[in-house]
Amino acid sequence: MLFGEVFQVAFASLRANALRSILTMLGIVIGVAAVIAMIALGTGAEHAVQDRIAKLGTTVLQINPQRVNQGGVNTTNMAKLTMKDVIALREGAPHVSGVNQQQDRSIQVVWRNKNTNVQITGTGSNFLEVRGFRLDVGRMFYDAEDNARRRVAVLGAQVLPLLGIERPTEILGERIRIGGKQFTVIGVLANRGVSGVGDADQQILVPFNTGRFDVFGQDRIQDIWVRAVNEGAMDSAFYEVTTVLRRSHRLRTEQPSDFSIRNQSDFLAVLSESAQTFTLLLAGIAGVSLLVGGIGIMNIMLVSVTERTREIGIRKALGATRRNIMLQFVVEAVVLCLAGGLAGLGVGAGASLTLQRSFGWQTALSVSGMALAFVFAAAVGMIFGVWPARRAAALDPIIALRYE
Repeated sequence: MLFGEVFQVAFASLRANALRSILTMLGIVIGVAAVIAMIALGTGAEHAVQDRIAKLGTTVLQINPQRVNQGGVNTTNMAKLTMKDVIALREGAPHVSGVNQQQDRSIQVVWRNKNTNVQITGTGSNFLEVRGFRLDVGRMFYDAEDNARRRVAVLGAQVLPLLGIERPTEILGERIRIGGKQFTVIGVLANRGVSGVGDADQQILVPFNTGRFDVFGQDRIQDIWVRAVNEGAMDSAFYEVTTVLRRSHRLRTEQPSDFSIRNQSDFLAVLSESAQTFTLLLAGIAGVSLLVGGIGIMNIMLVSVTERTREIGIRKALGATRRNIMLQFVVEAVVLCLAGGLAGLGVGAGASLTLQRSFGWQTALSVSGMALAFVFAAAVGMIFGVWPARRAAALDPIIALRYE
């Protein structure tokens, strides 16, 4: 029997049992679709993490007071950041292009008949440059206003809906009350669309000295943000910041640092690894359904071998070799898996788009993931089709012809 004839016989057999073939393919269709959708979901989550960290700034370091151990008790009383540290960083870290100090606390804010509780952040006039934020309308406060303790404020974009404001221009020049004290709104930040560490969308910025003396009543700094001159200088900036702060805090060599430095790039690496692990886990779980589909194909092929025992005997009697018989059944199994794989590609792509449009989940179709799912489907057909094919090829033609 010629190779082409083997394929013709295999396809003819599948067409003769079209409904059974379609039902058998369903397991592969569902498995491939699930793998593609889960990989798209995991890849989308990874891209979302990368976008969020990139918006926070990959050349930015965040410095916080570190809990220290004193007499077996963790306390922050001995660990604090002050303006002395900020000045030391500005003077002693050549690979740092900007230093921004912050104090913050959640305080009641009132505008007309609206009120809300948001984070008030006392910060320097270089907030935009160091943190990488942009203004939507208005302006940032100046150094002179900071030194003069002027009561001016810049609102985060997500503060507006909390105060019932539809357009940023409505609030410019208006007076709001922060902790019972009047502040004039001079600007509104552009929406960054991120949340978590470093998000200022739901914060109100006030001059640092105004916050220190009129709002918070203390000189302790919650955060110091520094920006390296470029990504290549991150390691040098990290070392310089550590050295300057340890010298400023008069720490001996054997003493641990009483501050912590967070690198946004480190967040990116850790979260990306977590997202990749999550993607692999989802793909592995979905891949189980492919194996189940393969077992279903093997089961149907074994039934097909039993049903076609006399047919196999006749073909062998007419000269078909064991290789021809085995190839025929392997081809049938592989065709079922490939057809199911193609259908699964379409279903999986459609499912990922549906998740994105209907539920707002971020998904990203991966060409490599789709190719991997398709190749795996073909491998499933090959592997699970071999046993039924070997069983068919091993039938004795005389016994097969006598089979009822």
